[in-house]
Amino acid sequence: MPEQKDVPVVKPGDVTQRVGVEVIRRRGVDVEKLIKMLIANAAAEFASTYYYYTILRMHLAGHEDYKEICEDARLEDRAHWELIVPRIYELGGELPNDLPAFHDQAGCRAAKLPDPPTVVNTLTLLLESERCAIRSWIEICDLTIGKDPRTYDMASRILNEEIEHEAWFIELLAHERDGKTVPSGHFRRGDPGHAPYSKNAAFYNP
Repeated sequence: MPEQKDVPVVKPGDVTQRVGVEVIRRRGVDVEKLIKMLIANAAAEFASTYYYYTILRMHLAGHEDYKEICEDARLEDRAHWELIVPRIYELGGELPNDLPAFHDQAGCRAAKLPDPPTVVNTLTLLLESERCAIRSWIEICDLTIGKDPRTYDMASRILNEEIEHEAWFIELLAHERDGKTVPSGHFRRGDPGHAPYSKNAAFYNP
């Protein structure tokens, strides 16, 4: 006879519960905490970075090389958002049905245009935004490693790109502000927003 821990709690045909949640809860994941963290990270990727990076990129006029790298980071943050949202719903969570409320739950501060919007100030803001993202995603990796393979895989792939973004902006800021060369090992993406880690295939984007 199986031990009690192996007895399924989701009955056949039940659509009010999820085996995908049951199994990770058994393995020690605080699912409610995880959902809250994912919503905060989704808000950060979409509202606090993708939206504001659009504005920041436009204020890098005259630095087309900087704009190109900012565009990669901007579109990859959108890819992250599209990767996170299905996972929130798979876990039984949902997005707030109010954009200001959603924005206010972001795990990172909004990357608002600095005053004055100099290139150095803008690159500094971009750098610190990526650092916040790294800290946020490593927390989710730590929470899910060995317990929730689906979320861990997603978080680690996003983390890979956030670490790359940090290196890009360190390289640009060191050159622009300090006149130093701090190579990031940056190679041009195949297309803007290519997202080599977080995208296994292109999202529908006519």
